Amino acid sequence: MATSGAAWLSGCTEELPPERYTTADQAKLSTQQQRDLELSGSSRFGVHRYQGYRGLAKLPWFDLDAQNNLICSDERVPHAIDIHCHLGMSVLFRPYLDLNRPWPRVEHLLDCDHPKQPCELDLDVYANGNFSPQALEQLHSEIRAQGLWGSRAARTQTIPNLIAEMDRMRVDQAILLPIKVGLWFGDNLTEQWRRSVLKAEMEHRLRVGFSVNPHASSCLQDFDAEVARGGRVVKLHPTVQRFFPDDPKAMAIYQRARELGVIVFFHGGRAGIEPVDNQPYALPRHYTAALSEFPEVQFILGHAGARDHQDMLAMALRHSNAWIGIHGQSLRNLDTMINLTGGRQLLFGTDWPFYHIGMSLAKVLIVTDSESRLAVRHAILRGNATRLFSHISKMA
Repeated sequence: MATSGAAWLSGCTEELPPERYTTADQAKLSTQQQRDLELSGSSRFGVHRYQGYRGLAKLPWFDLDAQNNLICSDERVPHAIDIHCHLGMSVLFRPYLDLNRPWPRVEHLLDCDHPKQPCELDLDVYANGNFSPQALEQLHSEIRAQGLWGSRAARTQTIPNLIAEMDRMRVDQAILLPIKVGLWFGDNLTEQWRRSVLKAEMEHRLRVGFSVNPHASSCLQDFDAEVARGGRVVKLHPTVQRFFPDDPKAMAIYQRARELGVIVFFHGGRAGIEPVDNQPYALPRHYTAALSEFPEVQFILGHAGARDHQDMLAMALRHSNAWIGIHGQSLRNLDTMINLTGGRQLLFGTDWPFYHIGMSLAKVLIVTDSESRLAVRHAILRGNATRLFSHISKMA
């Protein structure tokens, strides 16, 4: 396979220097996954398990509407800015996908409300820890389908369905983050999504980021072209695009981001469910050079490092240009992040349509449920994003 995305979809591997991914690195991931389950419910917040996403209606901030949709019904909750969203994908063979069509129900990629396969939702484990091996295998099949020949779930992951869920969850605006996966043709999610947002006349609600392929010879030219079209946030995904964040090809992208005032959004850390051969690329230590050598560039570390959150958080605390996307983290980890940062570097994100927006929102509301943390709640849900994006948008 000639490109990174094709290698990811096909499972192709490459020989890596042994220091890039050691046996200790592998063991650390396994230990974290086990400890995550063992520690669930042991923090000061106690046990928070619910019957699916709709089960969150038992919390004081939520309810169910007449159509049995989860809604955030507490008007005191600040209107949020979601810095981490996607839409349904149709890439290689590009079967027609109408991103402006509403559907009765969103099929989330990891769906705790699935009528045939509901799940118990535990807010005190990493998000994907809620799903069975069968559900995770279905996720992998779904992602392959969206990347190659299309999928039924992708049909429901549309702009009207996203906006409807945002409205029910008191989310004002969202950043859409396409990924350039490096396939031979059809690899133009940025263009698809931007065109669909314009058609929907939703530019005031949805900002479309862009992505470039670090392995492509045209990478920097593509970067310049996207910025000329208005792109101000570039999404880079080391595990999908199969590159090390400190690779010289990637460092050239950060140099261009510095020159053009672009924010770099990284997928950060190992989720534990990606192909094993892709995991070495996302270790926190591989991100250090980017943050250190480009202090003027603002970097968002998506998922707060995922299952490598401890190392990623420690690294982020050493760099004032590091912002931490909180999506996926457990209640106890989010509490720790607030204690160590004062909430100042934390950004609200949901990874929609992988998950329901309510899961991430519920965690923020639980962990900030005190008078002393109401300012932190506002900062995470809105204030920090407003501050970060103030020079490139009108998010206020």
